[in-house]
Amino acid sequence: MVVTILVVSAVKPQDFRTCAQTSFCRRNRAYADKATSGSFISPYNVIKDTINIEDGIISGELINTENRVLFIFEIHILINNSVRIRINEKNPLKPRYDRVKYWSLIQEPSNTLEYTENSINGKDMFTSLSFGIDRNHKVIIYHTPFHIELLINDVPIITFNNRGFFNFEHLRKKDDPVNKPELVIQPDINAEEAEIQTEEEKEEKQEEGLWEETFNGKIDSKPNGPESIGLDISFPGFGHVYGIPEHTTTLSLKETRGGDGGYNDPYRLYNLDVFEYDLDSPTALYGSIPFMLAHRKGASAAILWLNAAETWIDIVKSKDDKSFLGFGKATPSTHTHWFSESGIIDVFAFLGPTTSDIFEQYGSLTGFTALPQSFAIGYHQCRWNYLNQRDVAEVDAGFDENDIPYDVIWLDIEHTDGKKYFTWDKTKFSDPEKMQKDIGRKGRKMVTIVDPHVKRDDNYYIYKEAKDLDILIKDKDGKAFDGWCWPGSSVYPDWTNPKAQDWFVKKFAFDQYEGSTEYLFIWNDMNEPAVFSGPEITAPKDLIHYEGWEHRNLHNLFGMAFHAATSQGLINRTNPNHRPFVLSRSFFVGSQRFGPIWTGDNFAKWDHLAASSPMLLTIGISGIPFSGADVGGFFGNPEPELLVRWYQTGAFQPFFRGHAHIDTKRREPWLFGEPYTSYIRDAIRQRYILLPFWYTLFQEASTNGMPIIRPMFVVFPDNEETFAMEDQYFVGNSLLVKPITSQGQTSTEVYFAGKDIYYDYYTFKKVQGSGKVRVDVLMNKIPVFLRGGSIIPRRQRFRRSSLAMYSDPFTLIVALNKKGEATGTLYLDDGKSYEYQKGHYIYRKFNFTSGKFTSTSLNNDQVQNDENNYIRSNKFIKIERIIILGIDKLPKKIIGYYNDLIDDKKELEFKISKDIVIIRNPKLLISNDWTIEFVN
Repeated sequence: MVVTILVVSAVKPQDFRTCAQTSFCRRNRAYADKATSGSFISPYNVIKDTINIEDGIISGELINTENRVLFIFEIHILINNSVRIRINEKNPLKPRYDRVKYWSLIQEPSNTLEYTENSINGKDMFTSLSFGIDRNHKVIIYHTPFHIELLINDVPIITFNNRGFFNFEHLRKKDDPVNKPELVIQPDINAEEAEIQTEEEKEEKQEEGLWEETFNGKIDSKPNGPESIGLDISFPGFGHVYGIPEHTTTLSLKETRGGDGGYNDPYRLYNLDVFEYDLDSPTALYGSIPFMLAHRKGASAAILWLNAAETWIDIVKSKDDKSFLGFGKATPSTHTHWFSESGIIDVFAFLGPTTSDIFEQYGSLTGFTALPQSFAIGYHQCRWNYLNQRDVAEVDAGFDENDIPYDVIWLDIEHTDGKKYFTWDKTKFSDPEKMQKDIGRKGRKMVTIVDPHVKRDDNYYIYKEAKDLDILIKDKDGKAFDGWCWPGSSVYPDWTNPKAQDWFVKKFAFDQYEGSTEYLFIWNDMNEPAVFSGPEITAPKDLIHYEGWEHRNLHNLFGMAFHAATSQGLINRTNPNHRPFVLSRSFFVGSQRFGPIWTGDNFAKWDHLAASSPMLLTIGISGIPFSGADVGGFFGNPEPELLVRWYQTGAFQPFFRGHAHIDTKRREPWLFGEPYTSYIRDAIRQRYILLPFWYTLFQEASTNGMPIIRPMFVVFPDNEETFAMEDQYFVGNSLLVKPITSQGQTSTEVYFAGKDIYYDYYTFKKVQGSGKVRVDVLMNKIPVFLRGGSIIPRRQRFRRSSLAMYSDPFTLIVALNKKGEATGTLYLDDGKSYEYQKGHYIYRKFNFTSGKFTSTSLNNDQVQNDENNYIRSNKFIKIERIIILGIDKLPKKIIGYYNDLIDDKKELEFKISKDIVIIRNPKLLISNDWTIEFVN
């Protein structure tokens, strides 16, 4: 009898391990405690005669003087101000896992040839190399004990093993007493108790968790024994570090071993299905990006710890590093300790010097975010579950009846035949193709869920094919692993197996996925992977993958591998190829190449709304700009005020989807009645008005890695007041957004950084003053401000979907700064295909200065305008209105002309209201170069 599991209970802390319950975490923390005891000296030394420098790589050998185990290291000096450090055993008993790079990097990074060798094996026993165009970057490898410093202008930026935490547990045989890890006193035993332990007890404690580990009755066999790696990485002079999602913590990361308001456990990176997650916690969630960004006034730096095994990170801060920066006062520094259960040390250092440089450096290594289809950045309506085909039609009609635009309606697991993906419950959804075409005629799309588990059913073709191809994950005994998820007894294809990837990609072809059409897109859930019967509700670590690798080595990239196959399947199903849309819950380094992610199973509470901002900001600066949080909260029933505030906030976040649990009350935008329906309608419409602005930001993110929503410190890198600010943020560099996250708020404090002019986005009124300003709050909107110096493109005609706006004219909002200047961009393409990669798009630069407003092309030289298919088919799209804010000298007349028809100048009609000038119907096309002159 097959039992179908429908509900998982809410999260319980006892379901997930702490550091104290994790043997390799205990060992590495204890090693760090020993290293800071005062007399400890790291046993890892460079064997000086092995040093070699060639083609931008410094290589050599290390020896652990305590057990005489040898290691090899390589330091790659990369182009683009980056450094890579790799350390592995020289003669391991068997290969250690080193395949993360094949999944996360788009190519092997190139080494720079712009370097100069300095002192080699000098009296201080170090090797030094200067690099960069000006040779102002330097790497120093100290031989005894081994540690590394990266410097810019002789100022340390990042250091490795300065605190002596480097710990590499070599592979060993269980019965070899010489190769046991050194005995360490466990944190829960005080010194007095340790003294009276018998030798037998000490031996027993030493062995605990090395070769077998148990949690909640689940045994991890650990056939390779202890194999963890650890390293301390410090950021001298940096008081703030950010990144390492996914956690429900502050934007500026808290300390984990002391510090005000800090945590007791390290931050954990281990992808897990966490039901109703807690807030303000370092515990693991659905995704893992081992990327950390450090920032201070005048400098930014970052590291990427390229390891897909379970990883923990400790953070401590100090204020005793005296004025090496030359400021004459104590400078805060951040010290981090990284340790993973297995694999090798493969860490990248990005030396900036600015945050935008780092985003580009990281993206050039791991890939930039994929440019989505244009519908994907509209509003999505989802629920677990819409009941049947009639329910879908009624919800779709409800949006039209209430004049609310939307682009995508979603179906959760209940649309399938018995939780078998790629199938339909024919009683509920008798004609899925007609259902999709009915919404498709309105320019809308549908998303269905496809999870990585496969129901064990010999009559289910997906199961039968996967079994026959022998692409299923095996248990430690070599049998197909049986786990429990939504269908009950399930198997899990091995997405790291190329044969599984090839097979799964083909499943999305229209003749393979019965009932699918070009209007259908995909949602990958439960891909951590979620295994209800497994340890910590996930897969056992001793499962066996392709080429014999244990699951423990690659756990955090498993969900991304599934995401990659799904994305490629949608690309391949059409000819010519169309861009995919695949939402994933699990993510890792490189996931941005395959589609958006979301923050999982949040709750309909005010604090969860507040937490969405730092969570999404953190994910964005860690390489995944396209992310969102379930609007309204997945669990629970939001009161109308909370729902309105969440819609208003979600409209200014990259992925905008309303979603709800199966047990919640229905909450489509019109069900709460007036005035709430109008408030929500207005919020969603604001999203659609700004779609050209959003799409332009997505295009730029796909080429330079810039996050779409940006922490304040990214926009104002020298303003220390912004470094820990997380309750407001920028969309691009132009829109300042302050979400309202408390019930009954009638005012809020907004911080206006710098000396810029700001304008209320809705009323265009100037905001007087700088710094913290208290502003009134109304229920119909949240505070949003245009930053002076910005030009924002908008489309202001209300339509039912983004596709219906395809040929609409544009309104340009020009918000002048104190100098009377402003700039902006607009990117357009067909929103669907890959023709933009061949140069078929419109990319405009707008500039207002000295009383002239110009539009010039940013298109590259791939194709000329008369050969540009997108321009040829959209050349008559007009500008219908230009609104200039903050103009000092009101014009007597305004003239406009195309730059190639300068003799054909036309006087334009305009209206003046205080310091606002509105030009109506300037009779200019968006695709042409033109100039507008203001005559005083």
